[in-house]
Amino acid sequence: MKAGSAAPDFTLTADDGRTVALRDLRGHRVLLYFYQKDGSPGCTVEACGFRDELPRFDAAGVTVFGISPDSARKHANFKSKHDLPFTLLSDPDHATCEAYGTWQRKLFWGRYYMGVVRTTFLVGATGRVEQVWENVNHEGHADEVAAWLESGSREPLARPTRTVRAARKK
Repeated sequence: MKAGSAAPDFTLTADDGRTVALRDLRGHRVLLYFYQKDGSPGCTVEACGFRDELPRFDAAGVTVFGISPDSARKHANFKSKHDLPFTLLSDPDHATCEAYGTWQRKLFWGRYYMGVVRTTFLVGATGRVEQVWENVNHEGHADEVAAWLESGSREPLARPTRTVRAARKK
C-alpha cells in the first residue's frame, strides 16, 4: 500500500465494544497505526508516544486509531493502564492487517511466524492514503508523524536509501 491508494474499508470492534467502520469516518483525516501486541515494551512506548503527542494530532484535525490482533477486552485493559485517550481497534482474524499489508512473515530467534509489521497510515478525508510509514521505530514515531503533519506537507516522504559500501580489496 502506498500514498495515493484507496484505503481498504474495515469494520472492527473498538476497546469500548462499539463498532468502527472506516467508511463512517469519510470527511475526516484518520491515522491508523498497526502494532503487534498490547503490553509489549515497544508497543507500549509507541502507544504512549501517540498519547503524549495527541494534542498535535488534534490540532492537525487527525483522529488516531491503534489496530492490533488483540481482543477488545485486552485493548480496554491496555488503554486504561496507560491512560490512552484514543481508540484501539481489535482485528483478531488479522483481515484488516492483511488488507493493509501489515500481516507478514517474520523471523525471531531462528523461527518464522506470521505477525504485524509496525506500520502507520494517514488516510485522508476522501479515503485515500496520504502517507505511509513502514517498519517504524516505536521510539519517537508519534513525534515524527506529528512533525510531518505540522509541516503542512501533502507530498509523500521519500523512501530512505541505504548506502552500500563496496567490499575492500585485500
